Amino acid sequence: MSAWIYLIIAGVLEVGFASMIKLTDNFTKLMPSLVFLVFACGSFYALTKAVETLPIGTAYAIWTGIGAFGTIVIGIVFYSEPAGLLRLFFLFTLIASIVGLKLVSH
Repeated sequence: MSAWIYLIIAGVLEVGFASMIKLTDNFTKLMPSLVFLVFACGSFYALTKAVETLPIGTAYAIWTGIGAFGTIVIGIVFYSEPAGLLRLFFLFTLIASIVGLKLVSH
């Protein structure tokens, strides 16, 4: 499997584990805590596979960028977090930066 596919999977799983943190209630709820653990382990495994080929700095920036973007969207959609114009503007500049890193990576 391509390193970029692993990196996308790692980022999506990061969205999963970051989003689960709120539901764990400080890790006092078993099921959300277990789901968090599964997503986190899967994310780190996929990130590890991605950095076998990709530069660590690029992979880490893209991984956290995907995670940040997805977690913000989850917060807006499911937790009624604010979606102001400036917040959305900077969210999309984050995506532009992720795409830019992909374009300049070998």
